[in-house]
Amino acid sequence: MTLLATQPANRAEPDCAEPDHAEPDRTEPADAEPAAERTAARELARLLFGRGSERERVHGTWRRLISDPTFRHSPDRTPAEQSARSYEWLHLVNDTLDEPEHLAADPALLAGLHEWAAIVEGGGGLCTVASIHYNLFLGSLLDHDHDHRRDLDQYTAMRRIGTFLCTEVDHGNDAAHLETTAELDRETGGFTLHTPHPGARKFMPNTSSTGGPKSAVVAARLLIDGRDQGVYLFHTPLSDEHGHLPGVQVHQLPLRPDAPVDHCLTAFHHLRLPPEALLQADHGRLAADHTLTSNLGNRRKRFLHSIARVTTGKLCMSAAAVGASRAALAIAVHYGQNRRTTGPRPDQHSPVNTHRTHHARLLTQLATAYAMTFLHRSVLHAWAQHTPHNRTDTEHQVATAKAWITWNARTIATEARERCGAQGLMPANHLASLAPYIEGTITAEGDNLLISTKAAAELLLQHPTTPPPSTPTPTTTDHLNDPHHLRSLLAHAEAIWRNRARAALRHNPPNSPQARWNQTSTAALTMLDLHTTLHATDAYLTALDTLAPSTHTHRLLKQLCTLFLLDQLHHHAADLLADQHLTGQQVHHLPTLTDALHNDLAPHLTTLVDAFDLPHPYLNNIPIARGNSAD
Repeated sequence: MTLLATQPANRAEPDCAEPDHAEPDRTEPADAEPAAERTAARELARLLFGRGSERERVHGTWRRLISDPTFRHSPDRTPAEQSARSYEWLHLVNDTLDEPEHLAADPALLAGLHEWAAIVEGGGGLCTVASIHYNLFLGSLLDHDHDHRRDLDQYTAMRRIGTFLCTEVDHGNDAAHLETTAELDRETGGFTLHTPHPGARKFMPNTSSTGGPKSAVVAARLLIDGRDQGVYLFHTPLSDEHGHLPGVQVHQLPLRPDAPVDHCLTAFHHLRLPPEALLQADHGRLAADHTLTSNLGNRRKRFLHSIARVTTGKLCMSAAAVGASRAALAIAVHYGQNRRTTGPRPDQHSPVNTHRTHHARLLTQLATAYAMTFLHRSVLHAWAQHTPHNRTDTEHQVATAKAWITWNARTIATEARERCGAQGLMPANHLASLAPYIEGTITAEGDNLLISTKAAAELLLQHPTTPPPSTPTPTTTDHLNDPHHLRSLLAHAEAIWRNRARAALRHNPPNSPQARWNQTSTAALTMLDLHTTLHATDAYLTALDTLAPSTHTHRLLKQLCTLFLLDQLHHHAADLLADQHLTGQQVHHLPTLTDALHNDLAPHLTTLVDAFDLPHPYLNNIPIARGNSAD
């Protein structure tokens, strides 16, 4: 990806932007502990965001972009103005690139955009229109055969905005049964796009005139001589400078303040399309005699191949949730450091962060936010390196990670808002808009429960795994400080729930598949959650293993990883005790160990969020983050 070298002068440079080869000062300064904390924050940031040129490529550009004053809080804008601003920001993104089509082809760079854009007020709108334009629209065009009659320059130059129309009012979770039709005209070779009834209207694409002229990639059922050939994608103009084209009917839905985008209901009335409108590739091509050929054996596979861009979309939704979670925690921690409460005596005041009831909740969520980030980096790398042989497995990893990350992000955003009290409800402090936006990521690019249910069934039926090695249960509590041992306990918990799910599947009536799955699904979904948590744990431990064990940073990250694992394991302590993987003494010791970790980590709260590398211009614009909540 080539980025423009020249950036506006008022964009801030990275706060932690030191050369990656720089060595820490070997002298012992008077403020040795603050120096150690600054070093730890820099080292943790490298684990979270990478190093050197790759960190700059994936994160630096977007981090500087959101530092621009254009992205600051604007309390006087109406929802319609906020929606228009999302497109203004989209143009700023495009101006940052000299080859915008490369953004669509680079999952890491595209995810990085979402990770940083999601944290600004109204950034959910930018994430939405950017994800649709670059990934779903432009990416789909690029993934199919090039047709010289199809002008991409108008989209890379942002003279037209691209959108993506797949989901229908009656068909969300069962998108393969879409009812919009595109009938072949044998005389012209073109197609007639039509919405047969109101339930087949396209639901929630951004198809209004806001943002300028638009075109769409539309999923429709190809009809040849009245015969259904399955769902394919069609490149479809929607509007020009004068409004929507004849045959395109758009009804705008109410604007959501958390993601100000012009969501609409869209229908087509016998809209004529040229032959090049059909997006073709190996999964489906029309010959000159209008014979359809495909290298895939059934319609469902062809459809899934057509909309393969939803996998990158899942990575983008996960990235947005990860970025929003880290921002929410950083705001809450900074406010907790500045917000004072009465101490043991009336004349004493101390930060609310010093109270266990306050900082323990934030630390637990911080430990999860690190796990979410490491997991996202792991699946993003796997997707970038996938091959045709492991594509299906990698898609499963991306899907389950998306569900796990976005569900945890909702919990984090809610906790962070609550820890800031009434100030967390004020729009200027950003927290109130993060949780509602995260709700959108839970549903976008595949509803979490749906993709989790599908993944759980596949994991249960198609991916048998070797049970964890049976080792003698330690009789002391020392091993509970070892994240590798805690990881093995988590693996035993997964095996317990897998065995429960398989037993339920075997012992229920074979003549009622629905009843069998209903009896199995609870255990299967718990198994899947543990399976994904193990994936996150492995990513955590990989990051930990890159640090020298004797360093302050290693100690902090090890404690944070241990806290994360203890929080995950306490739900399964009874099972592990019953199967003799834990002793009664160890179960009794778990709360004590968790309290000790909270006590050790509490003084390092700000270090742990400083590693999130949020730009100073961003934090300085949030009153409670800069210690000036009276504003």
